[in-house]
Amino acid sequence: MISLRPTGFDELGLRHALSDRMLPLLVAAMAFLAALALAGWFGSAALSRHWQQGAGASLTVQVPRASDPAVRGGQTRLATVLALLTGTPGVASASALSDQELATLLRPWLGAGAERLAIPIPAVIAVRLTDSAADLGALSQRLNEAAPETLVEDHGIWIRRLAVLARSLQACAGLALLLVAGVAAAVIAVATRAGLSTRREAIEIVHGLGATDTYIAGRFAARATLLAAAGASFGVLASLPVLLTLARLAAPFAGETGAAGDSFGDALGALPASLWLALPGLPLGAGAIGFATAHGAVRRWLRRLP
Repeated sequence: MISLRPTGFDELGLRHALSDRMLPLLVAAMAFLAALALAGWFGSAALSRHWQQGAGASLTVQVPRASDPAVRGGQTRLATVLALLTGTPGVASASALSDQELATLLRPWLGAGAERLAIPIPAVIAVRLTDSAADLGALSQRLNEAAPETLVEDHGIWIRRLAVLARSLQACAGLALLLVAGVAAAVIAVATRAGLSTRREAIEIVHGLGATDTYIAGRFAARATLLAAAGASFGVLASLPVLLTLARLAAPFAGETGAAGDSFGDALGALPASLWLALPGLPLGAGAIGFATAHGAVRRWLRRLP
């Protein structure tokens, strides 16, 4: 069957109905915001996992009067506590902070005179656990029996607060994505209805000559899909410098010292791998929104034709 329709012939005037200037620009702005929302979603999840794996597997032990003799054994209280910690199953390492390290920790609160405090400072032991679910109650009891008033501080309360914060950030990012998708659909719907009004006579003529609703709606939907996907691709590309900058700023909080380098490869590695997989989905999602919105808008408009 030979088609009399020339290749590339635009009988509906779609290039005038749906401009390739304003609509892609608006969708690009929506995709830019969506990329930032995705970065917030995956970034908060990655930071939460890192903090839970790091702080959740560590604790701090404070030993008052560290140089005094222990209850038994003839050693100092500090040496006794260190020996008990080292021999406890589930403890990967235990090391006492030096006076300089303690002064560095206290300097933000006490200023430059932290090294010259007249009051005795308890010794602080940094402990790394092989299992974050270790029985800290039993460990605290054994340490207190060997060196009374020894204080074991875990980071459970901070871990729970950080988990709540991460879930809150993810909820905000998810809400932002829904709002962006809704605004993008509204923009495409308004542009489609404006295009239909502009090309009303041409559409009525083609419709009267036998063009089906499915054909006309499909042509508009294909045009909207192309423009939305192109605009979203541009928006995603425009968001990459911002995402790389944010990733480099957040790298120290995630313990990724290499990601804070100056090279482009280090900056790329700072972004979560899951984000790299999600970003290409934005143009696909924008195209799907464009197709569904334009197709539905045209069909509703055509049903009102006399």
